[in-house]
Amino acid sequence: MALSINVIDRCRHGYFHVVNNDYTHWEMYAIGGSASPTINSQGNRFLAPNIRFSKEVTKHEDAPEDEWKHWNWRTEGDLMLNGAFFRTSGAGASSSSYAKASSLSAKPSTLVSSLTGAAGALNCRKGSRC
Repeated sequence: MALSINVIDRCRHGYFHVVNNDYTHWEMYAIGGSASPTINSQGNRFLAPNIRFSKEVTKHEDAPEDEWKHWNWRTEGDLMLNGAFFRTSGAGASSSSYAKASSLSAKPSTLVSSLTGAAGALNCRKGSRC
């Protein structure tokens, strides 16, 4: 069973590189931020819920559009399913700045199932290996 990540919302100031995750079953949004973060989403799979007004992946917390439209939010190679959409914003990010700031290389979004298939919580017990 694939790992289902519902929401990433600790995105305030700074840079966030969201890579190769499987987003399913979110209720309002999958990625949210406030206070002008830079968010680069690469190689993720977003499966929107069957709720008509919950198809947008992004949520710009506590900011009017005239403010968040300057935040740098990008999507590259993400797979959008069931009407999911990512609202990009900001001046843009060149390929060189993506490469310089990225923490790791993204795999194609078509591989998310195999990458996350065995993911989940560790079954750890005191006195034994995890």
